[in-house]
Amino acid sequence: MDKEYVIIDNENYGVDAQRKDYTMNKNDLIHRIRKNMPKLSKGQKLIANYILDHYEKAVFLTAAKLGTIVGVSESTVVRFANELGYDGYPKFQDALEELVKSKLTAMQRLEVTTDRIDTSHVLKSVLQMDEEKIRSTREQIDEEAFNHAIDKIIGARTIYILGVRSCAGLASFLGFYLNIIFDNIKVVNTNSISEMFEAIHRVNEEDVIIGISFPRYSKRVMKCLEFAQSKNASVIAITDSYISPIASYSDYALIGSSEMVSFVDSLVAPLSIINAIIVAISLRKKDEISVNLERLENIWIEYEVYDDSHRESWGLPNEQKEKFD
Repeated sequence: MDKEYVIIDNENYGVDAQRKDYTMNKNDLIHRIRKNMPKLSKGQKLIANYILDHYEKAVFLTAAKLGTIVGVSESTVVRFANELGYDGYPKFQDALEELVKSKLTAMQRLEVTTDRIDTSHVLKSVLQMDEEKIRSTREQIDEEAFNHAIDKIIGARTIYILGVRSCAGLASFLGFYLNIIFDNIKVVNTNSISEMFEAIHRVNEEDVIIGISFPRYSKRVMKCLEFAQSKNASVIAITDSYISPIASYSDYALIGSSEMVSFVDSLVAPLSIINAIIVAISLRKKDEISVNLERLENIWIEYEVYDDSHRESWGLPNEQKEKFD
């Protein structure tokens, strides 16, 4: 049975409003194709069967190219997308990309993305794709959901940050800076499912849990967010789509565009969202941060945490210069 999402009130505004009718079952492309197969025309069934058998190839095809391969017109391909409930072929292609990202193995991802990279200009090709992902994220992200998420983080008793495998670095980065601001940060980036639950077992309605997951999505993160939701904690998901598995357990979904680049995903846009979270909180907690940073700076100097051999040229006070003489 499809899960329904209802907006309770303005205070609980979040991913329910953003998601609208986007649920995992309703938007799964394979599910739509199979459900609509009996009423498709002969030409549309050719398209459907090709996608079911070769979705990893179809994801990069234009409507015209897809039509040529299966032997139908471009207009038939567009009508096929509309028949499945998508507003045009681009929306259908977005759903197809979601399917591919969640289902392909690392080896398959390497194979299907090879032709997309200009091998003579790999650096520029990847930088350009990253730039496009940040632009797409900027244009589509829900600022109201972002602001509500910031409010929840600032008001939380404990802030859990959950990210494993390729997302562990993102979780650690966010945790490092939030730990300078707050004294209630718990970063959970272990791959052990038992240790993950041991770390969050006290979560309750006073807490916030930030889950970070991108294709291929971590089932461990999903299970932990499901648990946190059952304990009425505020759940913030940083992911690539409103129909990603972890978004369905979140109150606020912060969507960062991600794209397959070889066997890895570009996480530049998600990192930019995390930067924005840190900056937004720092602006709201400026006085507390100033006190904490001053205390930390004294510790860093006293215990020579950083290489400050060039600080003299920066106009460091005499009493501090002596520490490095």
